[in-house]
Amino acid sequence: MELLHLVLAAIAGIVIIVLLITQVKLHPLLSLMVGSAGMAIFAGVAYDKSWDSFTAGLGATVANVGLLIVLGSMIGTLLVASGGADRIVDTIIAKTTSRSLPWAMALIAFCVGIPLFFEVGVVILIPVVIYTARRLHQPLMIIAIPALAGLSTLHAFVPPHPGPLAAISSVHANLGLTLGLGLLVAVPTVIVAGPLFAKLAARWVPVLAPEETENEQQRTDNDNKPSFAVSLFIILLPVILMMMSSIIDIAGAAGSVIGHFLVFVGSPLTALFITTVVAMLLLGTARGVKRDELNKIVGGSLAPIASILLIVGAGGGFKQTLVDSGIADVIAHGITESAISPLFAGWLVAVLIRLATGSATVATVTAAGIMAPLVQTMDLSSPMVSLLVLAIGAGSVFFSHVNDAGFWLIKEYFHLSVGQTIKTWSMMETVLSVFGLAVVMLLSLAF
Repeated sequence: MELLHLVLAAIAGIVIIVLLITQVKLHPLLSLMVGSAGMAIFAGVAYDKSWDSFTAGLGATVANVGLLIVLGSMIGTLLVASGGADRIVDTIIAKTTSRSLPWAMALIAFCVGIPLFFEVGVVILIPVVIYTARRLHQPLMIIAIPALAGLSTLHAFVPPHPGPLAAISSVHANLGLTLGLGLLVAVPTVIVAGPLFAKLAARWVPVLAPEETENEQQRTDNDNKPSFAVSLFIILLPVILMMMSSIIDIAGAAGSVIGHFLVFVGSPLTALFITTVVAMLLLGTARGVKRDELNKIVGGSLAPIASILLIVGAGGGFKQTLVDSGIADVIAHGITESAISPLFAGWLVAVLIRLATGSATVATVTAAGIMAPLVQTMDLSSPMVSLLVLAIGAGSVFFSHVNDAGFWLIKEYFHLSVGQTIKTWSMMETVLSVFGLAVVMLLSLAF
């Protein structure tokens, strides 16, 4: 009877969140707060204690993830403001033939998507996509789908994006290992969901680029942009530092003085802090940007991420409520007793929440919270825990539809109908999600 009661409490909490987000149109932060409190009360927690687990979980999540998201936003903003992101785009397109252009767009999105949040990447790349398709008289989807696939794949699988970071924090995965495996999953996934699927999408929706308007974004002056090498170095620096730390740790060399120092340098917070400082020097000071202007650019990166940061924190609060009430243990025990793979279970939970709420971030942080006790219950190895994070990330992007802000962003930018957006963007997200899970499952055979 107690088991049924806890399961019903979990369902009630999730239903409350879904209804508040989709029907009442309440902000996800407030929806997660109400859903967490309702779930705690249904589970038998006194009403005056219903916020305790939520606030503890929110604080712990922001402490673990918050600064990483902030630093990642600073790096991305510096790349955009300096013209570094434009430099990468311009350099790759200049060396590309029309036949290889879809692959080039996927590569551009992959590079730009590592440090930039999805929405920022979309704003940067969509004008490039439209301009390129118009100039070369190519079907719009041949160029657009690879770019969107690159951005969305990085958003789902690779830290320092908020979803993967939150999931890593919830299940206590190794960040460097997750980053390495995430890139391994991302490459074939981008290829399949991007250039290959683009051929089908262009047949289903054979539209051309929208006509040029007077208000199209002007490009940064080429003379003052950082070089391609500098821009790419800034993007890859945190990846190199974090992966180097994981390699040293796995090799058992962390005990030496040098090894210990390199592990410290490659820790997520240190790696992103170093990259932020280097980005300020190379993308700001070295280009003659004055200190006040540089501080203004860095400070301006904070406001756009406030909502993301609080949603991620609220997801951590919801997770902690699940754990403290005993509900997560019940779910984990049920999965352990069944024959279902924990990777598939994590993907499926994320898919259901994604379809219901439309938010990839909410789907990731909620699914990670539900799956967290499973890590201890099943005594999963470190690589398997990282693969669980990636499986959840794959599920979080499944079939974007009308309750997802990204759906409307793509529809309006490309002047598509709802049906055309479903045939292109929504189907691309589904291919990405399913194929990403398949790659994760194949990698799990090695562990």
